[in-house]
Amino acid sequence: MKEQLSRVTGQLLLVYNMYPTIDIFGHTIGTYTICAAIGILLCAVVGYLLIRKKDGVCIDDLIVTAVFIVVGMVLGGHVIFAITNTTKIIALFQNMGKYSFIDFVQILFGSYLGGMVFYGGVLGGLLALHLVCKHSQFGHPDVMYDMYAVCIPLFHVFGRIGCFLGGCCYGVECKLGFTVHGNTLNPGINDVNRFPVQLVEAACNLIIFIVLLTLHRKKKFEHRLLVVYFFIYPVVRFILEFFRGDEIRGFLFGLSTSQIISIILLISALVITCIDLRKARLQE
Repeated sequence: MKEQLSRVTGQLLLVYNMYPTIDIFGHTIGTYTICAAIGILLCAVVGYLLIRKKDGVCIDDLIVTAVFIVVGMVLGGHVIFAITNTTKIIALFQNMGKYSFIDFVQILFGSYLGGMVFYGGVLGGLLALHLVCKHSQFGHPDVMYDMYAVCIPLFHVFGRIGCFLGGCCYGVECKLGFTVHGNTLNPGINDVNRFPVQLVEAACNLIIFIVLLTLHRKKKFEHRLLVVYFFIYPVVRFILEFFRGDEIRGFLFGLSTSQIISIILLISALVITCIDLRKARLQE
């Protein structure tokens, strides 16, 4: 990365060459894939350390659960991404006669089904975890939900770093920010100074991870850390969405898809909390 000081505006601009892919031993690998893999491995280690002394949970359970969660995250992320492109997909099928079969498949799976939405991954992973806990012999399945809550922001840290390196989920044009050169996947963002919203969100997720990990270690909000997460992150995401510059997210009523999901998750957390408080009062 190279720093440049603009003599005209007097502002510090960070200019760097984009590396959406890296060649390793003759194989081209996306930088996002590498970052995501690092995040998954770290989450596996942290998850094991969190539940290794819990009754009714063994290392085999954790491995199986982790595999199901990853599959659920991938499927959920693609499903929500496809939903955000519903109008484009319908239009593509209506005009499929204009494309060759190869072009049609490339557009459908490359552009409209190929991406992933974070919230879709979270919900898909949560559904997979629920199914595993429901059909397993876990003594205390709630500990798995707490583990999942702690690991989500940790993975998201590396996911957003991968977004920054890959050039997706970029920020709005900004006088003070980063100027990208050499992005072949999103050439439209080249030579435009943008707010580094991906790195800001990575930093926010790191803070959320530290908070949830601290609560877990102090045994605060046991079996409700996922609710705590849905109180914090949706607020952060709702605000940061205003600093996003990409239009691929989908919009409804002036809000992005992620903002709408943030509202739903925050309301869900409030409802669950109210139910818990009511149950506590009845027990007293």
